[in-house]
Amino acid sequence: MHAIGIDIGGTKIAGAVVTEGGDILAEERIATNAGDSEAIIDAVVDMVRSLAAQHEVSAVGVAAPGFIDVEQSTVYYTPNINWRNEPLRDRLNQRLSLPVTIDNDANAAGWAEYRFGAGRTVGDMTMLTIGTGVGGAIVTRGGLFRGGFGTGAELGHMRVVPDGLPCGCGARGCIEQYGSGRALLRMANEIADVGGIGLGLAEARRVAGALDGTIVGTLIASGDAGALRALEQLGHWLGQACASLSAILDPEVFVFGGGVSVAGDLLLNPIRDSYRENLPARGYHPEPAFMIAELVNDAGVVGAADLARLRLLG
Repeated sequence: MHAIGIDIGGTKIAGAVVTEGGDILAEERIATNAGDSEAIIDAVVDMVRSLAAQHEVSAVGVAAPGFIDVEQSTVYYTPNINWRNEPLRDRLNQRLSLPVTIDNDANAAGWAEYRFGAGRTVGDMTMLTIGTGVGGAIVTRGGLFRGGFGTGAELGHMRVVPDGLPCGCGARGCIEQYGSGRALLRMANEIADVGGIGLGLAEARRVAGALDGTIVGTLIASGDAGALRALEQLGHWLGQACASLSAILDPEVFVFGGGVSVAGDLLLNPIRDSYRENLPARGYHPEPAFMIAELVNDAGVVGAADLARLRLLG
């Protein structure tokens, strides 16, 4: 039973035909016209029709950023697209001959990792996506945790610093401000300003005009001391957050996805160290595994498709 997965991102819309085993048979990608919400719906409809013409499919799953209701039908709010209480599932169902379900994009990616990736051998998994912001997904006892209203697992907005840095959500001190790709750039710039181990960062900034994720990632891979220090600081905050999450959720594995996760063990090692330093009842609390996500850019479409197929099966 094949299904179509659509992943609506801030810069691109990706779509794929996905098998029951999580394999991709066909895929398409187009740029997202984030300023035109109607154009996005048109693009999703066109992509579904194009993919459905290539393979026999049974359902469509759409992964969208933002808050999705517990019935997986309405987008309460999404930050970069003008959707407010948008009945997205009904609108797509009116134009497509296939049953449609929608879900949060981080939930879809996390579900893909649980079913087919780094979390496939466990029953309880917590995933954090470390990109521009911090996304999250929680799988417990083999099911996605969505909360009473469907907007749970917004792990990026767990507060780790009282009255800390302001966050785009309106609060202060969220882990997104200390454990994201944007936070990594801020830390890298601060280290560059001081000199010393930051000289490599400072020189790269001078040449390029500004540091970006690619530059910092390249310096991390080359072993630059300043870039590695910034990554260690990032890992410290993420490990502290995981210790708090572990006290509540007790996952068997933490999975890390997103662009920063390409650092692999260079990211995981400081996370593990900080986790152990901050874990309540250390020495008496079983420790989870810490792993890098395996599906990378395909997680959103694979997870959305699988969730749609499972919903169809009841």
